[in-house]
Amino acid sequence: MTPLRIFIGYDPNETVALQVLTHSIYSNSTVPVSITPIIKKQLRSVHKRKLDPQASTEFSFTRFLVPYLSNYTGWSLFMDCDMLVKGDIAEVFDLADDKYAVMCCKHEHKPTSNNKFLGNVQTKYEKKNWSSFMLMNNIRCAALTPYYVENASGLDLHQFKWLDSDSFIGEIPKQWNYLVGYDEPIHNVKNYHYTEGGPYFPDYHDCDFNEEWFAEKAKADYASE
Repeated sequence: MTPLRIFIGYDPNETVALQVLTHSIYSNSTVPVSITPIIKKQLRSVHKRKLDPQASTEFSFTRFLVPYLSNYTGWSLFMDCDMLVKGDIAEVFDLADDKYAVMCCKHEHKPTSNNKFLGNVQTKYEKKNWSSFMLMNNIRCAALTPYYVENASGLDLHQFKWLDSDSFIGEIPKQWNYLVGYDEPIHNVKNYHYTEGGPYFPDYHDCDFNEEWFAEKAKADYASE
C-alpha cells in the first residue's frame, strides 16, 4: 500500500499549528499517510523568490511546487498549516477524479476585515482560499514548473491561471475547508481552517472552535509517565 501524499505549508510563526495539524491527520486517518512540510529554506535550489509583501506566510508561493515535489505523478494534497482535521483524510483522496487537474473547496470568501494574524494585510481577490486545500492531479499540473512558480504573479498562481480553463477545477465539499469565523454553521465539519488566526496566537486565543484545537494539542503533547 502506497501512503497518501500530503504536503503542509510551513511558516516559522506557526510551528505549533503544523504539529497539531499533523497529529490530527494521523489520529483520524484509516490508511497510511506521508506528510511533508513545505519549508521555504529547504527549496532554495529551485525557489529563490523573495516573499511578497502581501503574503502572510512563507508558503504563499511554495505550495504550487507540490506537483514538482511529487515528480508530476499521482495525486497529492496540499494544506495550509492553520487547520485541524476531524475526519478521515482518505475520504478526500477517494474524491480524486482524473478529469480534473486540481480539486478544492470553491469558497465565495469575502473577508470583512483588512488585517489578519500578526498584523498581516488581508488581501481580497477572486477564488480566495481555494488554494489553501488542494487535491492535485500532478501530471495535469505540469504547468507548475519551478520556473513558473518563481516568476508568475501571485494572482496568476492563486486564481489558477496556469490552467487552460476553470472546468479543470473540481469541487470538494466545504466540510473539508470550513473557514472559522466566516462560514455559516454546517453539519459534520471535517477540517477547521483558522484562516483569520489560530488560537495559538494570543489575539485569537478565544476564537471559534478553539476548544477543539486545544484538545488536539493536549493529545499531541501527551507522553506516558
